[in-house]
Amino acid sequence: MIIVVTAGGPADELPDLSSYEGASYIGVDAGVMTLLGMGIEPVEAIGDFDSVTDSEYEKIRSIFPSLERSPAEKDESDTELALKKAMHYNPDIVIVTGVTGGRLDHYMAALHIVFAYQRSYPQIDFMIVNKQNRIRFMEPGTYRMEADQAFKYVSFYPFAEEVSGFTIKGVKYPVKEQRIPFGSTRFISNELLQDGTIEFTGGHLIVIESSD
Repeated sequence: MIIVVTAGGPADELPDLSSYEGASYIGVDAGVMTLLGMGIEPVEAIGDFDSVTDSEYEKIRSIFPSLERSPAEKDESDTELALKKAMHYNPDIVIVTGVTGGRLDHYMAALHIVFAYQRSYPQIDFMIVNKQNRIRFMEPGTYRMEADQAFKYVSFYPFAEEVSGFTIKGVKYPVKEQRIPFGSTRFISNELLQDGTIEFTGGHLIVIESSD
């Protein structure tokens, strides 16, 4: 099952949501109105809804009569509350959208929240996606990557700590058993030429696939 969490970032940053066939959608704050404007009725509406007008909120209330509005002052962000709700659906894949444009603090929060959920639920694939990029987190192990012309370029960064034993195959610039120090930009803008593999033995990796 695919769950698409759509927050209230700029609509022109969103990927083509119609490409996620059979997905269920969770709207976050103004993201609910974004989905409704695309003809998509979400299964859940989450947030304090401080980013919508009174008339928009009444429309959301009419669709979700039992809506519980989150307090504006709280310890968890609306996106984090949406991810918590997404876990009730036992998804195989969770795609988070609408978080990469606008305020950078919200974007950084989304990165850390998705990283934490990926660690807590390793059986689920979590991704942050916009129209140009796909971001995911990996723990030590071996992973297969499928060549996709829509996301031709691929970059690798250590997240929170050094990555060790890093090996990549099927790319323009393959490497074997390298270390990626925290803060390094050595492994950006590689190109996936064919189906390939990523392997590493230590640390946590953030992988960003881009269209250009």
